Amino acid sequence: MTTRPAKHSLTLHGHRTSVSLEPSFWEAFRAIAAEQGETVNALAARIDAGRTGDEGLASAIRVFVLRHYRGK
Repeated sequence: MTTRPAKHSLTLHGHRTSVSLEPSFWEAFRAIAAEQGETVNALAARIDAGRTGDEGLASAIRVFVLRHYRGK
């Protein structure tokens, strides 16, 4: 299993963007979206809307996944 980040395209607010995450984070992110009854794009848009400062979207997704599984 590779741990190199994989780039995937997402659509946020009608615009395409690329996000690079490690395969384990993509897997967890997709599982959370399914668990919450959302598409990956909708969940990413929700995370994007909550970003502050200059935090990158990939970092925000990683933190979201970590907090989800930590129960916070």
